[in-house]
Amino acid sequence: MAEDLRTERKGLILAVKDLPTLPKVLDEVARLVERSDSSTDEVAKLISMDQVLSAKVLKMVNSPIYGFPGRISSIQHALVLLGFNVLRGIIVSTSVFEIMSENMVGLWEHSLGVALASSTVARAAGLRDPEEYSVAGLLHDLGKVVATVQLPELKGEIEQAVKTRDLMYIEAEKEVLGFGHDRINAWLADHWKLPPNIKEGLSYHHKPQLARLYPDMACAVHVGDFMARVFEYGFGGDDNVPYLQPEALKRLKLKPADVEGILGHLSEQFLEISDLSFA
Repeated sequence: MAEDLRTERKGLILAVKDLPTLPKVLDEVARLVERSDSSTDEVAKLISMDQVLSAKVLKMVNSPIYGFPGRISSIQHALVLLGFNVLRGIIVSTSVFEIMSENMVGLWEHSLGVALASSTVARAAGLRDPEEYSVAGLLHDLGKVVATVQLPELKGEIEQAVKTRDLMYIEAEKEVLGFGHDRINAWLADHWKLPPNIKEGLSYHHKPQLARLYPDMACAVHVGDFMARVFEYGFGGDDNVPYLQPEALKRLKLKPADVEGILGHLSEQFLEISDLSFA
């Protein structure tokens, strides 16, 4: 595919006026967080001013995904327990994924499944801040949604290629667009100033062996995506279960028995998150 067509499509995907709008409060909060003299109270107060957003954030942080079911009663409490990076990711996801249900049926459920599986994998591997892994899992298919919204005329072509030739969604994207949602994820992470560890999880979840800065993040999301697809939880755009990279399990020091244990644990938890919608 001609490089200038690729560049043009990247431009269309990042056309700011059309991108799903993030709440204005997010920019203000980001500025506040960058100041060394700002307090958790100030940040929490700012988020709390948007009541609809606050309700969505609290619904999400009290879900089984984060391991504090029903115990977080305020935005300030959420900030103290989870940190701003996690809250920022949740705000991005609840804003963008509102448009998801109408554009890609089943993708929100798949994203929740990968969020839960990624944090469960991170806990099993003894990694710090498993909540950040859940955010990377939650956002791992962000590029699919944004490409669908920004280039709707190509969505049908991608879906046709998946259906008629039994391709994985990312393979069909590369054929039709010239790049996959993993590349779009990297552009969006820069555009929305997501933390570098979460960016790496989004950009390399299909090829975790290429992640250089935060390989644990990429590997956990890769394994999480695999597990959600094994259970057919939600719909990621195709019916294929991706190849599980052995390097990912090796990096996370997970043995086959560990993987079986995680899968057993997830089978119960997937039922608990099945009603977590923002419609």
